[in-house]
Amino acid sequence: MSMFLDQVTIDVKAGKGGDGMVAFRREKYVPDGGPAGGDGGHGGDVILVVDEGLRTLMDFRFHRHFKATPGENGMSKGMHGRGAEDTYVKVPPGTTVRDAETGALLGDLVTEGQTLVVARGGRGGRGNTRFASPRNPAPELAENGEPGQERKIELELKVLADVGLVGFPSVGKSTLLSVISSARPKIGAYHFTTLVPNLGMVTTSDGRSFAVADLPGLIEGASQGVGLGTQFLRHIERTRVILHVIDMSGMEGRDPYEDYLAINKELESHNLRLLERPQIIVANKMDMPQSEENLKNFKEKLQEQKTDEFADDIPIFPISAVSKKGLQALLNATADLLETTPEFPLYDEEIEEDVVHYGYQSDEPEFEITREPDATWVLSGDKIEKLFQMTNFAHDETVMRFARQLRGLGVDEALRARGAKDGDIVRIGNFEFEFVE
Repeated sequence: MSMFLDQVTIDVKAGKGGDGMVAFRREKYVPDGGPAGGDGGHGGDVILVVDEGLRTLMDFRFHRHFKATPGENGMSKGMHGRGAEDTYVKVPPGTTVRDAETGALLGDLVTEGQTLVVARGGRGGRGNTRFASPRNPAPELAENGEPGQERKIELELKVLADVGLVGFPSVGKSTLLSVISSARPKIGAYHFTTLVPNLGMVTTSDGRSFAVADLPGLIEGASQGVGLGTQFLRHIERTRVILHVIDMSGMEGRDPYEDYLAINKELESHNLRLLERPQIIVANKMDMPQSEENLKNFKEKLQEQKTDEFADDIPIFPISAVSKKGLQALLNATADLLETTPEFPLYDEEIEEDVVHYGYQSDEPEFEITREPDATWVLSGDKIEKLFQMTNFAHDETVMRFARQLRGLGVDEALRARGAKDGDIVRIGNFEFEFVE
């Protein structure tokens, strides 16, 4: 069985915008042709798109870097560079996307064809045509393209199963799944058989179909991280109906009713909303000698326990997965229940709290000044580095413009305040210049 890869971090890098061009019209009979440098094209975005054919994040095991192409550079004769094609990355339905650094939720991809831009391409640099002004009709001035956005994102797949099988290890969930669907889980005679959720498609005798996940054996305390722990409990969050499988034979010396209470307590401690899911009790191993007697006791205890909050009768279906008795009735009842159970909204509270993070960027200082041991002043910060990358140092005018932009950001004053003297060396990235009073 393939490892169910449900969490992966990938690097995405959008395309850089094309560089603007410095060019002049050189035409016969046209004296002093004006500027004719075109703009660079827009860099490509990296976009996630939902593909229903995918069931896992397996494809990301070996391919974790996705780069979009850069925009074309501007050309002479005022021709603009072409914008780059976007790069589409397919993900399975049910993928939650987060920014790996900040943890902010970027999106929840659920429906076929749904898209999410995870890295934006840089805009193209402007060519010198754009910088012409009455004061400077022939500027030797063009921008380089803006760098594309680069980030690490975390994809997490929550199994999109309609029905979840819960119950203690070895109550027969894997066997049940293998007889009702085409899933072929490994079945062992020991606890913790299922280390990853097995997913199977089930079709009822009247042609309705739904997905069932065998949710790995929960044990008491799993929600506190004991045993197979919380990563599997998360897979239950999207199921709409829970089939609670109970070993009625009591062969392992456990009381079926105690098991039932323990698992429900488990579901409750993980996430209260799990108990809102309708349950069907599946009394398995009814082919065993003690089972009938145990089932009778079980039903009595269930009646005694009935309080107002559990006023509804929880349906009980006696089956034997091994001899395949009682399965059709169970599956039809499950399909009926699915038809009347709404989808549960996902993470409303999580989406609410996450949207807030976006506005915070403005508080960050636009640049930082540090001093190297060799007395060089080093300027760093996103805004300055972006300006630097968009400056074409081949042309003096562009360099002058860069100097003006730095001054506009208050870099000169800040350096002076820190004690920079005339002739000191200032570095941005690998570019050095002298500080001039």
